[in-house]
Amino acid sequence: MTVSGDAEVAADVTLGTGEGADPDVGDDATVRSGTILYHDVVIGDRFRTGHDVLVREGTEIGDDVLVGTKTIIDGHTTVGSGVSLQSRVYVPSHTTIGDDVFVGPGAVLTNDPSPVRTEAELNGPTVEDHASIGANATVLPGVTIGRGAFVAAGAIVTRDVPPETLAVGCPASIEPLPEELTGENRIR
Repeated sequence: MTVSGDAEVAADVTLGTGEGADPDVGDDATVRSGTILYHDVVIGDRFRTGHDVLVREGTEIGDDVLVGTKTIIDGHTTVGSGVSLQSRVYVPSHTTIGDDVFVGPGAVLTNDPSPVRTEAELNGPTVEDHASIGANATVLPGVTIGRGAFVAAGAIVTRDVPPETLAVGCPASIEPLPEELTGENRIR
């Protein structure tokens, strides 16, 4: 593993599981106990994990990213800079997350349109810059959460959420974004 600059890496962290290049982690990282970083993972500066985080192969993560305890990022995923993935978030393979995105605890993103029923191409969601996803929300495969959009806690998002709107309910309906939720996320 390549770790640049000052890094705090717990003794029981697993680095470089699988075939391929060792993980590359930027400056000033804190990688807590139980974390597993697979091969072919590239991570920017000031990366922080909680405990028992899993980052699978082929994942690229930007600068200033927090990955909470027991969060899973499956492989072949891109996570931008200034992202906060809270505890127990699931990010499937083939997902794209932009910059300054917040994903609340227990949120689940999905990538399989017909689990174990038919052969289907995996297609994770796209979460654009400054979007927020509330606790325990579920986002279905191929859905785009637009720039600055807000997904309410517990919502089940079955279709695209336009920029600067609110998705709320089961299945989520799209509403105007309340004035107090407008603007950009202030994560960094």
